[in-house]
Amino acid sequence: MAHLATGKPVGGSKEQSGGGLRYPTNGKTIYHRPLNRSKTSELSQASFAYLFSEMISYAQKRVTGIQDLEKRLNLQGHPIGLKLLDLLLIREPARTQARPLNIIALLHFIKINIWQHLFGRQADRLEKSSNPDTPDEYMIIDNEPLVNAYVSVPREMSQLNCAAFVAGIIEGVCDGAAFPARVTAHSVGGKEEGEMWPGKTVFLVKFQPEVLEREALIGKG
Repeated sequence: MAHLATGKPVGGSKEQSGGGLRYPTNGKTIYHRPLNRSKTSELSQASFAYLFSEMISYAQKRVTGIQDLEKRLNLQGHPIGLKLLDLLLIREPARTQARPLNIIALLHFIKINIWQHLFGRQADRLEKSSNPDTPDEYMIIDNEPLVNAYVSVPREMSQLNCAAFVAGIIEGVCDGAAFPARVTAHSVGGKEEGEMWPGKTVFLVKFQPEVLEREALIGKG
């Protein structure tokens, strides 16, 4: 951002003349640069596992229970979701650079774009609650959450799901897109021998009432 503010070249390309901020003529800014050396590069899983374990250790300090720990992990993920939404949208071509305008478009953006960027694949399923009393609830399902792959949860904390960190990222994306929601992570995989997806996690997205009211008005229009 300092380079943009001072009008210095970004990426060595020529700039458009004029007052105010100046951008490269090729339309590429620092936000278009890959975080790694190439777009196909991946973060070392060993490095990720170490970093995430340190994050859990940090969140575990001064907690009063499992719910408090999951809340802290959620809070750590929330600002990442806010920034990730803007980053992925600005990397889209100008003609498709639009924020999701309804719940389904937003959830598909999370299931496909957000998951692909974070984990190199789409989430496994997206479902709407079949309970007529909870029309505000949707579920994003991941059969094998990467964040849980290297976490060994002690028996006395068996209810803990460290994917609460990812739930915080989803919540940040929803809030940043003006679809305020509460997102929680729930373990649903069976622990019995032979279970295909023992770590299956459901991310329950519960939208605020004003989101459904706006959705209804858009539907009438």
